[in-house]
Amino acid sequence: MSTDRLPTELWVQAHLRQLGQQAIPAYVVRKGDPRAGLLILKLNLGLPGCRVLSQSRDLDGALAWLPAKGGELLPEADADAYIARAVQRDPDLWVVEIEDREGRHPFEGRVLT
Repeated sequence: MSTDRLPTELWVQAHLRQLGQQAIPAYVVRKGDPRAGLLILKLNLGLPGCRVLSQSRDLDGALAWLPAKGGELLPEADADAYIARAVQRDPDLWVVEIEDREGRHPFEGRVLT
């Protein structure tokens, strides 16, 4: 991790505080490496399902998000299974669940398509 990036734990806490100020429920479901762990977002839209985004970088090195399953909404059980497999591959991952019917999240970076 380069020295110009915030530790993951601090970065996540700052964004959770921002969500709290907007009255959007968000939870750390799993803590990974406090300094350099990558993040998976589970955007829970309620009845329509969940969208899962994995932290990544674009070709220019800017923060970006890779949508699971082409960005389609998944039943919550399928989203949880996807996340469980990702955590098995990378035990340093952080998982944050955000409950928002509009699927918003405060993390910078564009969603790659």
